[in-house]
Amino acid sequence: MLIERIWAANDLRNFQYLIACSQSGEALVVDPLDARQCLDVARERGFSISQVLNTHEHLDHTAGNAEVVKATGAKVLAHAGAASRIGGVDRGLKRGDVIRIGRTVELEALDTPGHTRSHVCLLAHSDTPALFCGDTLFNAGAGNCHNGGDPALLYETFVNQLAQLPDTTRVYAGHEYMARNLAFTVDREPGNTEAAKALAGARAHEPAAAHITTMGEEKRVNAFLRLSNPQLIERLREKFPEIGAAPDARTVFVKLRELRNRW
Repeated sequence: MLIERIWAANDLRNFQYLIACSQSGEALVVDPLDARQCLDVARERGFSISQVLNTHEHLDHTAGNAEVVKATGAKVLAHAGAASRIGGVDRGLKRGDVIRIGRTVELEALDTPGHTRSHVCLLAHSDTPALFCGDTLFNAGAGNCHNGGDPALLYETFVNQLAQLPDTTRVYAGHEYMARNLAFTVDREPGNTEAAKALAGARAHEPAAAHITTMGEEKRVNAFLRLSNPQLIERLREKFPEIGAAPDARTVFVKLRELRNRW
């Protein structure tokens, strides 16, 4: 499996991805915002785009669909529940569906609501597993729920699906917010020295070259995966005293997301 991460260099700090079969050169493009960028990289790498996949319906993840389809004849895939809002979807996906690319690549569709109610992540069961997670999981953070989402659903997705993935799983997020997210973790958990070190590194790099984390790293530096940490809970109580001394994990997650909305 070949992966090309494409930095859109826009205000929303989007990443787009090409996933290709190393034998055939057939490729799938994930969340094309700038179609010309995706087409140019595919041509430079000798890839033939046959499919487009949108993780969800927001325009910054679908705006390039029509141009890519016009140029390549690619089929469009998306969560079945988002297909009518996206338009032009050829295959509506549900949990467990397999997306094949060329002769060597298979991706599993995960139904991951939260950022929106119809969001899909892609899991590659390769030697080193990879997760293409759109706006569900960010490097060191979690997606917002402003436009059709639900933080309680996002909590369920994090705990019951994402946190269960192998620690070696590489995390390919839909946006580059790493430094800001790590700063939030350090603010919530000042004793997290690994997060503080990662923050210094993130601030020293251009976003296009942002570090690709693993789930193991995320569990050590992402506040939304550290819901039982005593320091994090104690500092959260300073903002939300009503949560009490022993809040459950769902409450911690939802209040963290609420705090991050205005942080």
